[in-house]
Parts: sequence; structure tokens; C-alpha cells
Amino acid sequence: MSQTALAKLADRISNRQAVIGVLALGYVGLPLARAFWSAGFNCLGFDVDRTKIEALAKGENYLKHLGEDFVAGMAASDRFEATTDFDRLGEADAILICVPTPLGPHHEPDLSYVEQTARDIGKRLRPGQLVVLESTTYPGTTRDVMLPAMMDAAKQAGQGHLVSGQDFLVAYSPEREDPGRKDASTQTIPKLVGGLDTTSGEVAAALYRHAIKEVIPVSSAEVAEAAKILENVYRAVNIALVNELKVILTRMNIDVWEVIDAAATKPFGFQAFYPGPGLGGHCIPIDPFYLTWKARELGETTQFIELAGQVNTKMPAWVVERTMLALNDEGKAVKNSRILVLGLAYKPDVDDVRESPSFELITQLQGLGAEVDFHDPHALAVPPTRNYKLLAGKRSIALNDAALAGYDAVVIATHHAAYDWDNIVEHAKLVIDTRGATRQVAGEKKHVISA
Repeated sequence: MSQTALAKLADRISNRQAVIGVLALGYVGLPLARAFWSAGFNCLGFDVDRTKIEALAKGENYLKHLGEDFVAGMAASDRFEATTDFDRLGEADAILICVPTPLGPHHEPDLSYVEQTARDIGKRLRPGQLVVLESTTYPGTTRDVMLPAMMDAAKQAGQGHLVSGQDFLVAYSPEREDPGRKDASTQTIPKLVGGLDTTSGEVAAALYRHAIKEVIPVSSAEVAEAAKILENVYRAVNIALVNELKVILTRMNIDVWEVIDAAATKPFGFQAFYPGPGLGGHCIPIDPFYLTWKARELGETTQFIELAGQVNTKMPAWVVERTMLALNDEGKAVKNSRILVLGLAYKPDVDDVRESPSFELITQLQGLGAEVDFHDPHALAVPPTRNYKLLAGKRSIALNDAALAGYDAVVIATHHAAYDWDNIVEHAKLVIDTRGATRQVAGEKKHVISA
């Protein structure tokens, strides 16, 4: 019976008759659901946020960087439905998990969303299902955390006799989304796939080949998990390197941006990374700590990664110090000064504010007694967050010449394309530029400080 169920699963995938369930319809899950819908599959989207479900039912896209019409076709189709009813998980032949994997208060992995999702699936688990975890995590999570949680719930539901690799399949395929990127999409970014066993890996790879241009099978789920961690550690370490260089070169009165541009003229052996006010996003500030935690569990240390984390997390304080010194040179204390932070999103031209360093900049400046506002053309309000609850609800100001002139300092935290840097430099009393955004502005810029 088990082999018959798996054979039917493989056949349904091959014929595009399989129902694809995508669990969590955020920055990863929604584009993934659309990719499979575009490939001709019936798709079920699951999320606990009812406002997302209601928006999708009306054809409204809440991820603005993807475009207003991104979900319109899905909403009008009879092959896509979004729901908060997790009892319908049993309808899906393949369940793709895209839940968050944040850090706890002590930089420890918080796998509560993965474990809860696994239990939700386990309660409805049936023969002939494929379950794939896409959330970034440390090697071993799929096998040692997700699967046991799923089987515990299955046992309580009377399905404890089901065996992974025989009755149902489990794999890991890391998401590689980069919100706002125009030269790549879910369909075109190569997809790594590793199963808990050979059959799981093969069937999962076969599924993704219908929706993704290039699928790269690896020998195990652990290899796929480790590859994703490596990708983000690589970026975190190199960003830390240029952030540290920025501090040193600034004190030497050397333009770090010009130095990077000069080094980037070498056609081999160098890849340009750029400094900023700190790390943001759902991956780079978080994922390296998953590996350091796992290493400590094994009695090992990750000095290189932890040092990079220390450098990157210090950058907001460096920007605040530069702001404080610049105001001091103008005869103005930070206390009671009015400061405008330009950019709440963690990267240009998106509304994604996850782990944005702007939160820390605003909090630290307010802690020194400054009156701080922000402007962002994409992120219009501070959403509820774990670590910055006092900022929740704070809204973007209206940006105009008079507003710019009314602040004692303007801190550039995100270099959105919508900003007119010439106009900002012309009307602001003092500019603290953390992104090199004003380098091409012509004329005298004594009031522009690099940070």
C-alpha cells in the first residue's frame, strides 16, 4: 500500500495533477505558490494572518515590490485558494513550508514556527504526501527537529505507523529569495534539493523541476541546509570586512566607496561588497548565528563568524557616534535635536523592514534625547516587531524641502531610487550618509558626513 501511495504521488507530480500546499504566504511562500500555479498546478496557500487571505481573495498583493498585478491572475483562477483552515493540509500532495526562523533573545535559534508547523502537518499526515522545508536553518533541522515533531503529532492522531521514506517523503530545499531584485525570480534562481532519503530527494527534485528553471539535487537534506548557511555566512563575513574597513578608512580620510570601486576593477579574485549602517533582512543578520549555536552544541567555536557578527551589530552605534560628532561640530547637542532618518526598509526600493538597522538607529538616537522621525516611500509605518515594540505605529513623514530644512540632521539609512539626492543635499542642514548615496552630488558638500 505504501509503495502504491508513493507511486501515485510521483505520477500526480509528473502529470501536474498534484495539489501543492504552501505554508506561510510571505516573501518566500507567495512567490513560490505563484511559481507552481504558473506551472499549471492546483495550489493551496496557508497562513495564520487572515488579512493576507482576504487580500489574496480580492486579488490584492500585499508584497508591493512584486507589483500590483502579481496575484491578480491567481485570484481569478480556480486553481488557487488561500485559507487559514489548516485542516485542509490533508488535501495537499506536496506541502512546502516557508515559515520564519528567527533568533531568540540570546541569539539562539527559534524553531517554534517550524515545530508548530510540523505538528500541524503531522495531525493530518496521510500516505503519499511530500513535505519540504524551505526555511533557513542549521544542518540537521529537517531530520532531527521537524520530522520528530511531525511524527509525534501523527502518533497522537493515530497515524504513528507511517514511516518516512516508505509512506510519505521529506526533503529540504532552501529558499533563495532576494526581495526587490529585478534580474532573478523564484523561477530563475537555481534550486537546491536534498531529501532525508534517496526517494524523497528524487521526488522533491522532480516536483520543483516543473516550476523552477534549474534544480540541483544534492546527496542529503543536511547538505542543502549547510549550503544555505554557507551562502549567508559568506555575505555576512564580507560585509563585516567592508564595514570594518569603512571605520578605519574614514578615520584616515579615505573614501571607502572609491576604494571598493577601485578594487572592483580587478577582473578576478575580488567581489565587491558594500558597507552600511548595519545588517538587515530575513537571512544575513540571523542565519550565521544558527551555525554558531549548532557548533557550540558540538563543542566547537566559530570565531570568524562571531567576529563578523560583532562588527556588523556595532555599525548602528558607529553611525550614531558620527551623527553626534557632526552635530557637535555645528554647536548642537544630540539631546533635543531633530533628526530625520531616510529609509526604514533594510534595502533599496522594497517595503521589507525585517531586521532593519534603521530601527536601532532610531532607538539609539531617541535614547540620547533626540526627536527622531523617518521617511520611506515604500514602508509607510513601523509594523509590530519583537525588539522595537515602542516604535510600532510610527509613520513616515511627508518629505519636502521645508521638512528637510527643519531637521538638524538627516541620516541616510537606505538609498531608495526615489530619493532626489541633489535636492536632499541642497535643503538639509546636515547630512549623515551611511550608503555613499550622495557621492555623485555636484558642488560643495561640507555639510555631508560619511558614516
